[in-house]
Amino acid sequence: MSDRHVPQRLPARVYWVRRFVVLGLPLLLVVLLVVWLTGRGDGEAAAATSPTAAAPADAPADQEPADEDPDGSVPACAPEQLALAITPGAETFPGDVEPTFTVSITNSGDEPCLVDADERSREVVVTSGSDRIWSSRDCLPAEVEKLTLLLAGGQVDERAMTWSRERSAEGCPGDLPEPGDGTYSAAFTVGGASAPAAVFGLS
Repeated sequence: MSDRHVPQRLPARVYWVRRFVVLGLPLLLVVLLVVWLTGRGDGEAAAATSPTAAAPADAPADQEPADEDPDGSVPACAPEQLALAITPGAETFPGDVEPTFTVSITNSGDEPCLVDADERSREVVVTSGSDRIWSSRDCLPAEVEKLTLLLAGGQVDERAMTWSRERSAEGCPGDLPEPGDGTYSAAFTVGGASAPAAVFGLS
């Protein structure tokens, strides 16, 4: 009879554990790798399509009087629809200061309308008693920039104007006497409407 040792057969669960270690772990690693890659791709796609990733829309600009009528359907402002005002920059302007004024045009109606407000259409006239001293239209160049305001109901357009403290006349003749110290008034007209005269002084 032989004394050679015969190996004892191991329990079946030992073989199953070995098969899991040899085959299961690599398969698990493959599955985890696929899941990680898929999740990363979805995250990048979501970031690309997220609303926060899109370029922000331009913010609306503050409402200002427009200078055109897009579809040609807005009528011209009637004179009674316009409320005008002129305000001197000071009560009295000393000898080395050129008088300034703020002129405003208000659409006092409820509906939008158009008003021609370029330098040929609007006018500021300075007088002293019955003496016409100066007009903003006396010495205009041959060509002036066109300005048509589209005013919504209740909308106001304000602009600054300066008087060079010189006398003028129609045709822009030279060698006119300079205005002296005293009390003056300024009138503003545009679109057939007029502003109440504003009083100021020169010293």
